[in-house]
Amino acid sequence: MIQAIEELSINAWPALQTLVYDGWVLRFADGHTKRANSVNPLYPSRLDVQDKIGTCEQIYGSRGLSVIFKMTSAVHPDDLDAHLAARGYRVDSLTSVQTLSLGDRDDPAAPSARLSESLTAEWLLAYCRMSGVDGQRAPVLGRMLGNIIPARCFASLHDGERAIACGLAVTQDGFTGLYDIVTDGELRGRGYGQQLVLNLLVWGTRQGAHTAYLQVMLDNMPALRLYAGLGFREIYRYWYRIKS
Repeated sequence: MIQAIEELSINAWPALQTLVYDGWVLRFADGHTKRANSVNPLYPSRLDVQDKIGTCEQIYGSRGLSVIFKMTSAVHPDDLDAHLAARGYRVDSLTSVQTLSLGDRDDPAAPSARLSESLTAEWLLAYCRMSGVDGQRAPVLGRMLGNIIPARCFASLHDGERAIACGLAVTQDGFTGLYDIVTDGELRGRGYGQQLVLNLLVWGTRQGAHTAYLQVMLDNMPALRLYAGLGFREIYRYWYRIKS
């Protein structure tokens, strides 16, 4: 299950460039998000692990990027975390990966979200405003989101013409992943995030998905409470190892 969800998330959040290196997937997106600029050690390896780490350091360093490894309990080799710790890599962004059977979902009280299968300039601007993505990063994010190949849905809730919550769902192989769920800072805690998620889950069900998944950082208590209230339950965790 860990490998399956990790593969789905790679497809749902595409990097601008990808290099497969002896079972490790190296992703590059001009430094925008750790997820899209990290080494994903998903598959069995044959080369010496220390040599591989050194090569990754050279590749990312040549691009002016930090060296970041995305870690789970199912990485290859299974002692990679210890090797990285010994080389001075620190732990960062401990994250819970959670799932929900879509047979158990609730219906939205206000099924009025605006849904689009294509990224629009309005959605991107609203997301950047609410999530604090600066103007220099917005074009990179737009290119990444425009490269999503599986079925996707860009959703937003509005107060008049002003977007007050937005998010993204991507469906592949019976799974709907939720990404970029954000509510206007002045309106958080009023249930808009919940209604947005429920609208996206309805869309995923209509796409034939049986399970939803999401990733939430363990220090984000409001989001953890939101997803627990919707019935999401943790199936594994991931974390990053970043060169200090």
